[in-house]
Amino acid sequence: MTTEITELSLEGKDLLVRGRLCRIAHVDGDGYKFLTDPESAIAALRISNTRADLFTFLQKLPETSPQYSYPFEWDNLAVLPISTFDHWWTRQVDAKTRNMVRRGEKKGVVIREVSFDGNLVRGIWEIYNECPVRQGRAFPHYGKNVETVSKMSATFLESSIFIGAFLDDQLIGFVKLTIDETRSQAGVMHILGMIQHRDKAPTNALIAQAVHSCADRGISRLVYANFGYGKKVKSSLSDFKKNNGFQRVDLPRYYVPLTQWGALAFRLGFHRRFAERLPEPVAAKLRELRNRWYQHRVHLKAESV
Repeated sequence: MTTEITELSLEGKDLLVRGRLCRIAHVDGDGYKFLTDPESAIAALRISNTRADLFTFLQKLPETSPQYSYPFEWDNLAVLPISTFDHWWTRQVDAKTRNMVRRGEKKGVVIREVSFDGNLVRGIWEIYNECPVRQGRAFPHYGKNVETVSKMSATFLESSIFIGAFLDDQLIGFVKLTIDETRSQAGVMHILGMIQHRDKAPTNALIAQAVHSCADRGISRLVYANFGYGKKVKSSLSDFKKNNGFQRVDLPRYYVPLTQWGALAFRLGFHRRFAERLPEPVAAKLRELRNRWYQHRVHLKAESV
């Protein structure tokens, strides 16, 4: 699905539009960056000539009950409340998770915050190009060149933190955290480790350092995308988040009709992707077939987080 950048900005944020049947607009960094005054922004959007049928935005934490009168559907986030690193280490995760964090250190892995530079970009590029398949699906960043990886990794640099996992000076995992305007929330924009080094549990150690980095800056919430995905009852990624102290928080995602077709498309459910409209038993069977096909194609064992 293609995404277009429009000429309009809302509160200094680029406006992006995706979709063909139903064109849905949202601010760049939706879920990481938020509108201070959504109602005024939407009023400006209505009188613009932007070719969009719906505008969507996620309500900002900590408010979870609907604060606006626009149509909405319930969405969810994986949220880790942060006070101190010691509280997370002793109260929010169990001994098994602590052992996973220690595993990499015992095998020589070093975790540290890093600057965004050419060395980091090349390390990310090597991780992206390790394997064409991750978690049972084609990995979208596989095959991209260094220049493309640099451009996509450089978004929101002024409000982002990069953390690297190193083994003998080689980057074997990284996480990018993006902080919101109030500096009360950091979002995991991307976290990834090399499959060949998963025995060292680099992603667990990266989450631990992310907690440390947030606590040091007084950031009270770490958000790791969704806790639940669509109608899936269980997933290894959700288990990973739960084991690291993340909790599911439900909150409204608003869909504001900008055209008559947008209002009808929302009522008919056309704002959802096709896969989201499938019954879960059908979707689960399709995921199973997809996993088998990719494993056969690249001769991979099932990847764990």
